[in-house]
Amino acid sequence: MSTLEVVKAFYNSDLANDSDVVSRCFHKDCELHWTNSQGFKLLKYNDLTEFFNQTRKAFDNLRFEFTHLIESGSTIVTRHTLFGSAIEDSSNETALGHFSAIWEIKDGKLYRGYEISQQADENNAESMASFSERKI
Repeated sequence: MSTLEVVKAFYNSDLANDSDVVSRCFHKDCELHWTNSQGFKLLKYNDLTEFFNQTRKAFDNLRFEFTHLIESGSTIVTRHTLFGSAIEDSSNETALGHFSAIWEIKDGKLYRGYEISQQADENNAESMASFSERKI
């Protein structure tokens, strides 16, 4: 798989229902350096396993819409919005957050991630339009 295909395979996974997503997509020595509205978190392989276990308890569906997906060697840069349907209201999908990420690939898996995110504001039309999906 190419570097781009590795990243796309992760984002196209059924994150809300696939219990094998971490073992299939992440390198055993992976690190995700994530800055969000709550501060900085460093997530390693076991942390990601637990994070996605908790995610599956809360969401029926998760999907990503990309504005940018740029490949440079073994590095991919993304800009995207995460949408989700909570278990309590699975018929209502909402924008959860806007993300920018830099992914490094090693041995065909996600190895280092540098991600920044903020909560999506569906009431701000200009912000949502900035993150509207582009065909990639």
